[in-house]
Amino acid sequence: MATKPTKVTISFDNDRAPVELPVLSGTLGNDVIDIRKLGKHGIYTYDPGFLSTASCSSDITFINGEEGNLYHRGYPIEQLAENANFLEVAHLLIKGDLPNAKEKKNFSLAIERHTMLHDQMLNVFRGFRRDAHPMAVIVSVVGAMAAFYPEQTNVTDPKLREIAALRLLAKAPTIAAWSYKYTIGQPFVYPQNKLSYAENFLYMMFATPCEEYVVSPILAKAFERILILHADHEQNASTSTVRLVGSSGANPFACIAAGIASLWGPAHGGANEATLKMLDEIGDVSCIDEYIARAKDKNDSFRLMGFGHRVYRNMDPRAAIMRKTCHEVLNELGLHDDPMFKLAMRLEKIALEDEYFVKRKLYPNVDFYSGIVMRAMGIPNSMFTAIFALARTAGWIAQWNEMHTDSSNKIGRPRQLYTGEAKRDFVPIDDRK
Repeated sequence: MATKPTKVTISFDNDRAPVELPVLSGTLGNDVIDIRKLGKHGIYTYDPGFLSTASCSSDITFINGEEGNLYHRGYPIEQLAENANFLEVAHLLIKGDLPNAKEKKNFSLAIERHTMLHDQMLNVFRGFRRDAHPMAVIVSVVGAMAAFYPEQTNVTDPKLREIAALRLLAKAPTIAAWSYKYTIGQPFVYPQNKLSYAENFLYMMFATPCEEYVVSPILAKAFERILILHADHEQNASTSTVRLVGSSGANPFACIAAGIASLWGPAHGGANEATLKMLDEIGDVSCIDEYIARAKDKNDSFRLMGFGHRVYRNMDPRAAIMRKTCHEVLNELGLHDDPMFKLAMRLEKIALEDEYFVKRKLYPNVDFYSGIVMRAMGIPNSMFTAIFALARTAGWIAQWNEMHTDSSNKIGRPRQLYTGEAKRDFVPIDDRK
């Protein structure tokens, strides 16, 4: 990060003196105005949702929404999804580089050593109602890890932070899969260290003690891509939550649990689930024209889910990868004649050709395809956001760790524009009107 020779001067219409602020440039992306000293001049900025505010500097992920680019440590997401596995991407995010052969082996072994949960954590699961939402269980179990691994709550020790990171990443598939098993009344299936990260999750999700279960390589590869495509996405709501909670010095388990809670919000992590609900509502290809007309009607509350993206003003780069994966999975499972898939493909065609959607850049996004893929794999809607959390744990850990190595890090303390009552005096209750 460098200061540009140019500066920005803020002038006022009153007697207040002008304020001069430096401009900073990153490796890629827009320049930013450094407003850190603005408060000393008795003025703050107003930016609801922080849509124009850089809350930190980061080396991890870069998005160019106009061009449809997503880079992790400089590597395009397309190359990573095609050539790497999820643990390689996790290593890249957390440690800064893709691992060589020895590093990859050691990192994988370190993850394997931590896949099991403390046996007493079974009691945490059993404290929930059987119909508890998996995300409610996951938030609680991840937060409870601080009680089982208290030595990792010292965030000032880099070695302890590394162990906590490995534990979180390794145990996330077990926690997610067990949250599903618990809600359907099946016994927990323990991880198998001979399996890959993606294979292990699918095994714990679908295997039972009474018969052998073999994970399909095609489905494992598809799930690997889902994890890679959702591993990190810059300073979104959940990542910002992890950083804000972490800025107070909170333990890593509490920080990741907070990120999971933020992700649980339907405006953030529930998009793929909402997409399938929309497809269920439309029901049949013959009804598409009616719903397309409703989507175009600004007075109708119906909205097409899985189209457009808050960040991307071009095609979501992850969507093209997931579209290819969608076809691979459906071919593997013999589901290309599935009515839901035909409905989805018809919607996709309209979105890519209809002037209304093209003009507004409402392209199919990654959630449009990932929901279809996961349903085809037998993963229920209630687990979609849980899998998102499983994937994003790698990014949250990387962002949390980076924050702790940033010398400019301070406890988060946003300002406000106060619009309430001015000072007024207390009135005794008998005198109040």
